[in-house]
Amino acid sequence: MTKRVPIPAAVREYVCQRDGYRCCSCGSTQNLTIDHIIPLAKGGTNDSSNLQTLCRSCNCRKNGRYHLIFHPYWL
Repeated sequence: MTKRVPIPAAVREYVCQRDGYRCCSCGSTQNLTIDHIIPLAKGGTNDSSNLQTLCRSCNCRKNGRYHLIFHPYWL
């Protein structure tokens, strides 16, 4: 399991900007969070290619799972 290290503010800003300040799942611009596409607990990293912008609702729905709709930068 990858040790949890805070995501630097500059990386958070880069990911939000890259994603157009919108949720990658539903397109919302409200209550945005940074999410690990592959969770740290399943071997994911804090690299920007493994991060995406999700709204709180979509992030809660994902709930630590890897799901095919949450992978825009891997395929």
